[in-house]
Amino acid sequence: MNNLHNYNPSGIGQINGNLFGLPFDYESANLIVFGVPWEVTVSYGAGTANGPQRILDASPQLDLFDFDHPDGWKQGIFMVEIPQDILDKNKYYRALAGQIIERLEQGQQLTDTPDLTPVLAEINQACQQVNQWLFENCQEAINLEKKVAVIGGDHSSPLGYLQALATKYSEFGILHIDAHADLRDAYEGFEFSHASIMFNAMKLPQISKLVQVGLRDICHDEVEIINQSNGRIIAYYDPVIKQMLYSGKTWIELCRQIINHLPEYVYISFDVDGLDPKLCPSTGTPVPGGMELEETFCLFRELVKSGRKIIGFDVCEVGDAEWDGNVGARIVYKLANLMNLSQQK
Repeated sequence: MNNLHNYNPSGIGQINGNLFGLPFDYESANLIVFGVPWEVTVSYGAGTANGPQRILDASPQLDLFDFDHPDGWKQGIFMVEIPQDILDKNKYYRALAGQIIERLEQGQQLTDTPDLTPVLAEINQACQQVNQWLFENCQEAINLEKKVAVIGGDHSSPLGYLQALATKYSEFGILHIDAHADLRDAYEGFEFSHASIMFNAMKLPQISKLVQVGLRDICHDEVEIINQSNGRIIAYYDPVIKQMLYSGKTWIELCRQIINHLPEYVYISFDVDGLDPKLCPSTGTPVPGGMELEETFCLFRELVKSGRKIIGFDVCEVGDAEWDGNVGARIVYKLANLMNLSQQK
């Protein structure tokens, strides 16, 4: 861009509508970020549909020197305008989904009067339309040889992006930070539930490995899916991680063990409820325990040091609060820089 020559990365963060106040547009940026303001199927706390805006609002307050990649900002980062029509549809369908969740939580059937099965079908169709929108936009950016990142919304948000990556890469793995396994089959009847993202992702044969870190709130069926996956899904449960650390194993050792399961190309899916809830307390389904932010960054650094390539990432479940947006923005910036760094090796 013409104004890049005069840009001062140590200057005051500009409120210019772009992430971190950076002076890039779609054409000049290497990394295109899509905000997906969608949380129709959330089953506990709401507010993550506003996560992309919270991250955007907080991002100009960050200083741009990154200890892992000081010039990482130069790659060019541009966030596409958050689609208001998706945010409006989210509000409408979220209210409808609430009726279904309430019915189920009362132990009643959707077919009871009034019959809610048509409502469920309408919601599933709306979620599919959002997936298709994201798929098409991500594929367009990928075809222009740009990198892509997604900011949710709830954790159902990045499915269309994963589907787009599967058209480019014949094999890749997912490194998944989360308190939950998200391996439920159409949780509460919602085919594209936030609790079903990894179940749906694993339908893509191009995803050869799913390595989950920080899990601590999980159901029997999900454990069975993991145990019967023949090693395609590897789980590092938070209490087991903690016990190993308490017993003297170092986090670096564990990081290298985790990374050894992954193939050359790796996608990072970061649900912020994988962190200690003090870091993003407004997330949709907070769970005690979890990881420190720098522990996750250490894991990602070791991933890059291993020579593996980060091909994309998402940051999801950031709540509708200023502090959560602040933390979320730092995660996005770190992942953007580490992805760029991994591509240079």
